[in-house]
Formats: sequence, C-alpha cells, structure tokens
Amino acid sequence: MSSAVPSSTEIRLRTRPIAMGHLRALEAVARHLNFRAAAEELSLTQSAVSRQVQSLEEEVGVPLFLRHTRAVELTSAGSQLLRAVVPSLERVDSAVRLIRRTAGRKSVAISTWASFASMWLIPRLEAFQAEYPDIDIRLDATDNPVDLDTSDVDLAIRYTRPSNAGPDAVRLFGEQLTPVASPWLLKSGPPLRKPADLNRFALLEASDSHRHQNLEWLTWRRWLDDNQLPKLEPKRWMYFNYAHQIVQAALTGQGVALARMPLVADSLASGDLVEVLPNGRIDTPLVYFLIVGPRSSTRPEIQAFCAWLMAQAAVTRKAIGEVPDPETNAHPD
Repeated sequence: MSSAVPSSTEIRLRTRPIAMGHLRALEAVARHLNFRAAAEELSLTQSAVSRQVQSLEEEVGVPLFLRHTRAVELTSAGSQLLRAVVPSLERVDSAVRLIRRTAGRKSVAISTWASFASMWLIPRLEAFQAEYPDIDIRLDATDNPVDLDTSDVDLAIRYTRPSNAGPDAVRLFGEQLTPVASPWLLKSGPPLRKPADLNRFALLEASDSHRHQNLEWLTWRRWLDDNQLPKLEPKRWMYFNYAHQIVQAALTGQGVALARMPLVADSLASGDLVEVLPNGRIDTPLVYFLIVGPRSSTRPEIQAFCAWLMAQAAVTRKAIGEVPDPETNAHPD
C-alpha cells in the first residue's frame, strides 16, 4: 500500500520555535559575511556554523545566504530576518547582563558625553563613592545616545533642548556662556576690559559647531554679534573637538575661551579661570537632563545615585546663579 508524499511546501513550512544558536550564527555570518570569521567569534568550527545556518534555512523554508566561492551574501529573506534578530538578541543579552549584575555586586552604569564626564561628573564621583563604597560605577562616555530600553546602561545625562528631552527627562541645570581665561594670561598680556579688546587675544572654540544647529550657540561669532562686534578678528583662532580641550587650552594660557558655565563653575570658584567680561554672559536654549532607564529605576543603588546627582546639580545651579527655565515644566528644585 502506497503512502501519500507530502508536497515541498508541507516539508518546508514548520511551526516549532527557532533555536537561539541558529539566530546567533545568522547574525555573526551576516556581520562578517564570512563563515570562518563567524566561527572564530562564536568559538565553533566553521562546519558547525554552516550546519546551524543550513538548519535555520530549513526551518524558515528559504535560503538566507547566497554562497559564492570566497564570500557569502544575504538574500532579501535573510535581510528581513536579520532586522528582527539583531534587536531581539540585544534585548536578550542586555537582560542577561542585568540579571548577572543585580545578582552580584551593586553597580550603576552611566552614559554621557566625554566633556561632561571629564569636567563635571568625574571630579564629583569620589564624593559619591565615599558615601556609597559598595556601589560600583561604570561610565560610558560617548557622543552617541544609547537606547536605555535595550542597552545595559542604567541612566544617561544628555544635553539638548527641553522639547527634545522626552517626557521622563529630569532637568539638572540650564546653561550660560561666558568668556574665561587664565589669570596669568590676563596679567602678562594686554588689558581686557571690554569686548573689543578681544582682538588682542587668541580665541578658543569648537571646530565642529557649524555641523549641528544646537552647537552654533557655542560659537564666538554668535557672542560677538550679540555684542555688536560682528567684524572683530582676534589675534588668532584655535579650534578643538571637545569642550574639555578648549578649557584645558584656556587653563594653560593659550587664549580666551567661550565656556559653558556649568562646566567651568568649579574652575572659576578656585581661581584657575577668571570670568573676563562678567557682563558678557549669554543664555543658550540648551539644558542638561537626567534620564533613567525603565528597567533600572526601582533598584536602590540607582535611586541613591540619582538623589546624589540631583543634590550635586543643585550646587551647580547655585554656583551659576540659575533661575527656573521658563521653557520647561521641570523646575530646578
């Protein structure tokens, strides 16, 4: 008695879950476009990775890669599956890291940009660790915003307009710009009593401020326009990539910097820098915000760090003489 032969469609289509190892093999091969490199990364043999991808193709029912003599290429189906696999694996890995971390030592992972980390946050961290010696700190300094929903970062400090901050952002402080210089530069150089005297000095500023609308607020040209000096030319210009480089150059007497008040308040208080034209402060629409990841907000160590951070922010607001920002409902206190 003969039995019916199932069609090719019936053979291909399956409903059981896909193995996680197969998805990792897909992601690794797609990223390297090379089975050998993927195998080395996954600590497997090349044939094992190849079998995993073949098994995945059998499960899905269509080819996911085109195999060439010396390379592989994703098919359209492979690209479609990869777009779903990558964020899913990131979420799984993030959850595992979070579980491992919370099962062991208490820690706080912070994301912010390099200048803020070096000029404001790091000098204050010793005080936090003296108060909470059992909490580890991991600082991720990057200019690229991280996704707190999928990453293993607990909180982020960001610098943007209030309209871009998001509903869960907590205001730390706003910003003013002011010309600053080293006191010994002022003693050894020509007098600097009014804005027009800046033509005798080197002016320090960011080299890439023209690439971003927000950063145009940080330019000397805007400040000079506000002071009716649009045609002033300094002794020379000096350009830097980061705010902390600009301030470092000012500290060593290389010129006058247009500095962000929250980031130089400590240097002004210590006398390492001098506000050369106190009446020349200008406001910017940019604000420093704290954002806490939704999966981290209930952890005691995160709550302790956020409370400490808000207290530090209050000190900075007092130091720069800040009043509530009318553009946001989040008041400083």
